[in-house]
Amino acid sequence: FCLRFVCSYLLKELINDNYRMLSSYKPKNIRDSYRILKLQEGCSIDDIRNSFRNLAKQYHPDSGSVTADSATFMQIEEAYRTVLTDLSKKLKSREDEEEEEDKFKSKTPQHRHYLSFEGVGFGTPSQRERQYMQFRVDRAAEQVLEYRKQKLESQYTINDIMIAKDVRQSKKVKITQAIERLVEDLIQESMAKGDFDNLSGKGKPLQKFSNCLHIDPMTHNLNRILIDNGYQPEWILLQKEIRETIEQLRRSMLACRKKLGEPMTPCRQKQWDHICEQFIEDIKKLNKRINDFNLIVPILSRQMVHFSADKEIARAQKTYKTLMEEMRASDKDPKENEQEDVKLFRFKTTFLKWINLMLK
Repeated sequence: FCLRFVCSYLLKELINDNYRMLSSYKPKNIRDSYRILKLQEGCSIDDIRNSFRNLAKQYHPDSGSVTADSATFMQIEEAYRTVLTDLSKKLKSREDEEEEEDKFKSKTPQHRHYLSFEGVGFGTPSQRERQYMQFRVDRAAEQVLEYRKQKLESQYTINDIMIAKDVRQSKKVKITQAIERLVEDLIQESMAKGDFDNLSGKGKPLQKFSNCLHIDPMTHNLNRILIDNGYQPEWILLQKEIRETIEQLRRSMLACRKKLGEPMTPCRQKQWDHICEQFIEDIKKLNKRINDFNLIVPILSRQMVHFSADKEIARAQKTYKTLMEEMRASDKDPKENEQEDVKLFRFKTTFLKWINLMLK
């Protein structure tokens, strides 16, 4: 037992010595590490890993390969760690240099930066592109929120308008109902007092306003009652006034022309020109009334056109000439009638004399 213990102890010590000796091996420089890994300086980290994996398959003691050697594998492992450490230091130093350069670079974007990305962001083009994409996302989100806000505000506004309209309509209905009740109460009160007993048409049906079978007689009776009491639409009254006014102006023009007579002396022509000027002013006023009528008439086909003063004056002249011709013709007719009467009297006298001679 003691011998076995001593042998195992010595074997362990021998293995530890070999491990310490192998682990204490380090390549002289980084070039030796690349040479051991069979690589060139400046290669990528993927190449380093692939090379270490292939060499481990060849020299690892547990790989079962013919070339397996623990010492060589320890060298390869140490070279692999050295290369990775050097590569990480280079990357870190490169990042530090870039950070230093970014610190010393001006944060203010150059003028040509404003030609792209809407002038958003600063730094390299790739950094500005990322900043611009984030800016677009934020702006789109703000626009969506603003649209939803406006939509909700419009909905609330429409609801408020509808509520206000309903309130006005309900007030209008209440007022109408109150007026109807008041009128009915006044009618009943008057009937109770006997104010309607002295009416000539009491107890008799209302006369029909029109004989047309296609019109409701009740509607026309109501219209007749309203018209008789002066409740006519404004546009109907205005239309009636316009027609009466133009007829009156036409009659006055014809009367003035008749009064001047023929022939037209310079004095009469001067009077006629003054009358025409006054007539033109009256036509202008009438056309203004027509404008007012066209604004309030409910039917487009009922609108009226302006009157032309020149046409109305020419019409008055033509009417006067026609009347003068008729008067001249009427003056000639009595003379012709007298001649016909004389001829008829002579014929009758001759006929009677012939009959008397025949009887004798």
